Amino acid sequence: MRRMTVTPELQQTIAQNVQAALREDIGSGDITAQLVPDQQQAKAVVITRESAVICGRPWVDEVFRQLDGDVEIDWLVDEGDEIIPNEAVFTLAGKARSLLTGERTALNFLQTLSGTATAAREYANLAEGTGIAVLDTRKTLPGLRLAQKYATQTGGCKNHRIGLYDAFLIKENHIAACGGIDRAVKIARELAPGKPVEVEVENLDELQQALAASADIVMLDNFGKEMTEQAVELNKGKALLEVSGNISEATIADKAVSGVDYISTGSITKHCRAVDFSMRFESID
Repeated sequence: MRRMTVTPELQQTIAQNVQAALREDIGSGDITAQLVPDQQQAKAVVITRESAVICGRPWVDEVFRQLDGDVEIDWLVDEGDEIIPNEAVFTLAGKARSLLTGERTALNFLQTLSGTATAAREYANLAEGTGIAVLDTRKTLPGLRLAQKYATQTGGCKNHRIGLYDAFLIKENHIAACGGIDRAVKIARELAPGKPVEVEVENLDELQQALAASADIVMLDNFGKEMTEQAVELNKGKALLEVSGNISEATIADKAVSGVDYISTGSITKHCRAVDFSMRFESID
């Protein structure tokens, strides 16, 4: 189980995520919640309808902090815990209106991030014992990049670059536009010394060019097992090797070739399925 730290940067993003989500949902006001007397108090419990890895606590907490700081939340599970169907996840106590208004926004974050963490845990388990780290990609939900990156780590996988600013990933079109792998890597070194430089290659010839250019990481795009083994032999520790392309739970075992450092897949964030959570009032005061 992985304990995640909420950095100041992430906390700021959480607040922005929640503010935008509440504004989207509430608009000019929750007219249905206004059916309930303003001062009426209630207690509620949120349960899961299926097995999952729990993720999203900071977002849920922020929803009710922004809506009504008097709402009390009692978490019954920790971030990264594996939960089973019908297990209680947390309880709420406070104004009934606040609980009702925040319900969907809070559960939307919880179901999405738990879905991402659950997918990540599945991949992490499949790669366990290989010495290969499974990475996510930038194929995230718009506006939820850091949230899904956080969920990936909560599930036990690791993050690839966060965006276009923190590392170079030189792909086919970059290479064509720059006039070759060697020139692209050279320009990258001049532009941002110290930033990681990764080159995506589609064959062994391009691999040799990337190695000759002293790339830090080489991504082997859609290499079969035999070609990956050849790439490992050619590399001999010169660069870190990443395998990518058509990675799934069914194919990851064939991709986990000894000598590979990373396997990256967009499936963790792109194909994750939301986890089913439900909130039920337990008492009305």
